[in-house]
Amino acid sequence: MSGEKRTNRAAVLKSINNLVLEDIEMPVPKPHEVLVSMKSIGICGSDVHYWVEGRIGDFILNAPMVVGHESAGLVVEVGSEVTHLKPGDRVTLEPGVPCSRCNYCRTGKYNLCKDMQFMATPPVHGSIANFIVHDASFCFKLEDHVSYEEGAMCEPLAVGIHACNRANVQIGHRVLVMGAGPIGLVSMLAAKAAGATKVTLVDLKEERLSVGREMGADGTILATENVLAEIERRGLGPIDVTIECSGAQPAVKTALHCTRSGGVVVLVGVGQREITLPLVDALVREVDIRGVFRYANCYPKALALITSGKIDVKPLITHRFQIEDVVKAFETSRDMRDGAIKVMVNVA
Repeated sequence: MSGEKRTNRAAVLKSINNLVLEDIEMPVPKPHEVLVSMKSIGICGSDVHYWVEGRIGDFILNAPMVVGHESAGLVVEVGSEVTHLKPGDRVTLEPGVPCSRCNYCRTGKYNLCKDMQFMATPPVHGSIANFIVHDASFCFKLEDHVSYEEGAMCEPLAVGIHACNRANVQIGHRVLVMGAGPIGLVSMLAAKAAGATKVTLVDLKEERLSVGREMGADGTILATENVLAEIERRGLGPIDVTIECSGAQPAVKTALHCTRSGGVVVLVGVGQREITLPLVDALVREVDIRGVFRYANCYPKALALITSGKIDVKPLITHRFQIEDVVKAFETSRDMRDGAIKVMVNVA
C-alpha cells in the first residue's frame, strides 16, 4: 500500500431490506493474514435470506454487517508470517476460518467448529467491499486461465462436493438432486465428477431444468409430477443417493420415498426448523439421512476441478453487476429475474 490513500466501499446490511453502499475502515492484515482487493463476489441464497429475513436459524442480524462470501480477488499486501502468497497473486477465498484447536478442527471436521468465523454470518463481516483481510491459509492461488468469477464459484461448488462426500457418491451410482438452483446444479456437476452414471434433477421451474439438461443432467423431472413414477418409467433408478437442496418439506419427503432401500439422503437445503417426515418408511428400508453443513477440505478439490476443466461453472453465471448496483444485484437474485441463477458483483 506504501502510503496510498484508498477508499474502502462496502455493501453493508443495516437491517432487514436495508442494504447500503458506504465507506468502511481500511483493514490492516495481521501477521497470518493478507489484504485482498476484491474482484468478484457471488450472491448466495443465504445473503438474500439475511437481507429479507434478518436471520437464518440461530444466526441473527443484530448489527450492521458487510454481506457476501463467494469471493475472489487480488492480494495487495501480506502479513509478516505469510510465505506462500505475495502481492499480485490472484486468489479464491474460503470464507470460513475455524479455531484450528478444537476436536472438530483436529479431526478434519472444521466446518463444525463452534468458533468458526464465517464471512457474512452474523456478526462476521463479508466480502462485498473494495478491500478485506483474510487468513492466508484459506486463500488459494488461481492459475492465469481461471477467472475471478470462476474463483468465486469455488464456494458453491465446495458445497456440492461436500454433499457428495457425505453421501459417499461412487462410480456407477444413480443420483437424484432435488432443486435445480445454484447449489443443486453444482451438486449435479460434483456427482458426475465423482463417477455417478445417471444424475436426475427435480425442480418446479422448467427453465432451470433446461439449464440442467444443457449442463449434463441425464434426466429432469418437474416437481409437480409423480417423481417416483417418472424415475421408474424412464429407467433413471434405482436411486442410490438423493441430494436434497431445496429445504422444502414436500421435497424432503419425495427424496426419502425415491431413494432405494439401503440408500442415502443428504439434506443440504435449509427450510423450516421442524418438518414432518415419513421416518418409519426410511427406518424399515434403512435409508440413511445425513446432514450437510457448509464443507471441509473441499476448496482445493473445487479449484482443481475448475482449473482442469473437469467442471465448467461459467454457464451458471447469468447476471453481472458492479458494486455500485449491489441492491439491483440482490433484487435480481431474490426475484430470479430473467432466468437468474448465479448473480455476480464485480469490483473495479
